[in-house]
Amino acid sequence: MKILWRDLREHLRADFRPDLYLSTALWAGLLLAINYYLDLEDSYIDTFQGDPRWPVLYFTLYATAYYGSVWLWTRFHRRPDIWRNREFWLRSGWALICYSVYAGFYAHNNWSREVFNGQIYVYAYYCLHNLQSVLTIVLPLYVFYKLVDQRSNPSNFYGMAPKRKGLILYLVLLGLMIPLITLASFQPDFLASYPTYHDTNANEFFGVPEWVTALFYELCYGWDFVPTELMFRGFLVIGMSRLLGRGAVLPMVVWYCAIHFGRPMGEAISSLFGGYLLGVLALSTRSIWGGLLIHIGIAWGMEIAAFLQGGGR
Repeated sequence: MKILWRDLREHLRADFRPDLYLSTALWAGLLLAINYYLDLEDSYIDTFQGDPRWPVLYFTLYATAYYGSVWLWTRFHRRPDIWRNREFWLRSGWALICYSVYAGFYAHNNWSREVFNGQIYVYAYYCLHNLQSVLTIVLPLYVFYKLVDQRSNPSNFYGMAPKRKGLILYLVLLGLMIPLITLASFQPDFLASYPTYHDTNANEFFGVPEWVTALFYELCYGWDFVPTELMFRGFLVIGMSRLLGRGAVLPMVVWYCAIHFGRPMGEAISSLFGGYLLGVLALSTRSIWGGLLIHIGIAWGMEIAAFLQGGGR
C-alpha cells in the first residue's frame, strides 16, 4: 500500500504542471457545462438511437474530448511530434471507433426480440446490452493486441494479467465505500435507480428459481465494467503510455468523464477524480485488476444494498 502511495506522489511530482492541469480542468469544465446546459447527450445524441448516425455522434463527442486534452498536453510539453506519429493516430483512432460503436450499438434490441420469440424481451435486452461489449470492445482490442503489441508485451493484454501489487489499497478504497453505499440505500432516489435488476418473469419462463435469473443478470451487469477498464485504464493508459508516457492519463480522464454525460452531473464530475486515481494506479501496477475490483465491487454493493432494502420488485 505504501508503495502505491509513493507511486502516486511520484506521478504528481513528474507530471503535475499547474498550467496544464488547470487548462485540462477548464476544458473538462467547458465540456460539462455544454453538455448539461444543452442536455446534449440525452436530448440530442440519444434521439438518434438505432440510427447509423448514432455512433458517429458519439465519435464526434469522444474525439473532441480526447484530442482536445491531448492538444493541451502536447502544447504545454512542447511535443508537436505526437501529431505526426502514425502510431498515435492508429491507437487513438482504433479506440475511438471501438468505443463509439459500443456506445451506439443497438443490434441487441432486435436480438432480444428474436430470442425465444421475444417472450423475455426485457430480460434478454439488458443481458445482451451488457454482453455486446465482447464484440465491440474486447474482440477488436484483442485483434489490435495480437497484430501490434503482443511481441513487445507477450504476457499482458493491456493490464489483464493479475498482479498482487496494490491489492490491499484497492480493498481499502472499496471498504471505504461500504458505509457510503449503506447510507445511500436509505434514500428514495437511490431505490428509484437500484437494483437495476427487476422481476421480469424470466425465471418462470425458464422454470428456475428467481435467484438463478437474478444471478445471471448480475454477472452480465458486472461484466460490463470489464471492457470499460480494459479500454480506459488498459488501452488508453497502459497501451498509450508507450507514446505519451505519464501524459496518457489526463486525456483518458477527460474522455472517461464524457462517457458519463448521460448520468447525473455529480457522477460525471466525480469520474474525473476516480478516473485519474485509477489511471495513475494502472500505470504504476501495469494492471487493471484494481479498477475492476473497485468498479464491480461498488456496482454489486449497490445492487445488494438495494435488494436488502426490498428493491427489485
